[in-house]
Amino acid sequence: MPLDTPLNSLGFAKSPADTRVVVAMSGGVDSSVVAAKLAEEGYDVVGVTLQLYDHGAALAKKGACCAGRDIHDARRVAEDMGFPHYVLDYENTFREAVMDEFADSYLGGATPVPCIRCNERVKFKDLLQTARDLDADCMATGHYIQRKMGAQGAELHSAADAAKDQSYFLFSTTQDQLDYLRFPLGHHQSKDETRALAAKYGLSVADKPDSQDICFVPNGDYAAVIEKLRPGAASPGEIVDINGQVLGQHNGVIHYTVGQRRGLGIGGLAYPLYVVRLDVDKKQVIVGPKDMLATRRVPLREINWIGGGRLTDMAERQIAVRVRSTRPPTDAILRPISDTEAEVELLVAEQGVSPGQACVFYDTDSTRVLGGGWIWRGA
Repeated sequence: MPLDTPLNSLGFAKSPADTRVVVAMSGGVDSSVVAAKLAEEGYDVVGVTLQLYDHGAALAKKGACCAGRDIHDARRVAEDMGFPHYVLDYENTFREAVMDEFADSYLGGATPVPCIRCNERVKFKDLLQTARDLDADCMATGHYIQRKMGAQGAELHSAADAAKDQSYFLFSTTQDQLDYLRFPLGHHQSKDETRALAAKYGLSVADKPDSQDICFVPNGDYAAVIEKLRPGAASPGEIVDINGQVLGQHNGVIHYTVGQRRGLGIGGLAYPLYVVRLDVDKKQVIVGPKDMLATRRVPLREINWIGGGRLTDMAERQIAVRVRSTRPPTDAILRPISDTEAEVELLVAEQGVSPGQACVFYDTDSTRVLGGGWIWRGA
């Protein structure tokens, strides 16, 4: 290949036909469009779908093969576009790396984010290694996030479509993983663009609705899943106010999260009550007024820093953070304690900051994602 060969759309100085890319295919419209788009551009595409959780019995629907609807949809896209597709059984790995911690976190009074752990421990670890084993030049996914080249290498940036941005769920992506990953949808301005491409390619999933639930909690009933994983977990207890006065009874701490207002079953008070803390040892749900949810100091651990240099290079730095996926970034000060621990001071107090959630770091002057960490105790 001549030295002046221009880079292809995935950033390699060779033709698409000589560039192998493994596409992580979930069976949804996003990853299907990525695979179809790259195949049409002439890349050597290999589709891989992970069987993570009970795809046979729980998710099989009319028209689906025995492996489940999503796997069926991914396989059909591969057949229509003419590239190979493989299904890997990762149920045991997924249960050990994601589901068990999900259950134990709830039992510990935390509010986990299993989608982040899945990206971190399964998709961007085991699946990425599989892509390397297949001699792929890179792995592509359908995530809405941007990978841009900066002065010091690949950088992670928020998606162009703020409404679809998935940077909160990808903060734990390491620099080594980022060097290998590609996110072809990150620059799209809307989901409508993606669906238009799916229709253009004639994909059967063009009108498939987006999944709104965690994959192993298809009906949103977290407590039922936890009970299945940890029988006897839903032990009853008391609902108490901040002074310890008993206001009611509950049927399991696992049914409650910090910041929750509805479903407490407590009435007759002059002001609404919110869950402000969970005491697992005492089996108590502690409730109080809304202003008790306000938090400014957020302790973090398991920090992944991809902002260049070392986290501890500065005593503190101005950043923006998101403490929930549904909230926009807010101004904060990051104070490192070690390479993996820090405290974040929010300039404006946030409500409902909960252990088990992620705190994601953003550059204040750009769309760059600097990393993030896990909130590990009440501030």
